[in-house]
Amino acid sequence: QVQFVESGGGLVQPGGSLRLSCAATGTMFSIYGMGWYRQDPGKQRALVASISRDGNTNYPDSVKGRFTISRDNARNTVYLQMNSLKPEDTAVYYCYANLMYGSGPQRRYWGQGTQVTVSS
Repeated sequence: QVQFVESGGGLVQPGGSLRLSCAATGTMFSIYGMGWYRQDPGKQRALVASISRDGNTNYPDSVKGRFTISRDNARNTVYLQMNSLKPEDTAVYYCYANLMYGSGPQRRYWGQGTQVTVSS
């Protein structure tokens, strides 16, 4: 069974930067798309960034130009560099990975989440 090791969250002042990382550990799976969502209390989880296996990226307008997603396929790790952070970026950030075990169906698995707080 896959497990995720997330790190990099915390408290930062407006205008500051944080880098999140998420490593998928385990065996016998293939990883396809990876990415990050975020969720405020009482709100739906929203896409922050996604990256395909060959590096194609996607961002919503709210973070475009400020956030950069990348991945290291050898380490099964996805990163999110967040610059020019704003108070409205405050949320729990969840990584995900679309995995396939053997010849089974591709399914999405989620990390446990890491808190990002942007406040002065």
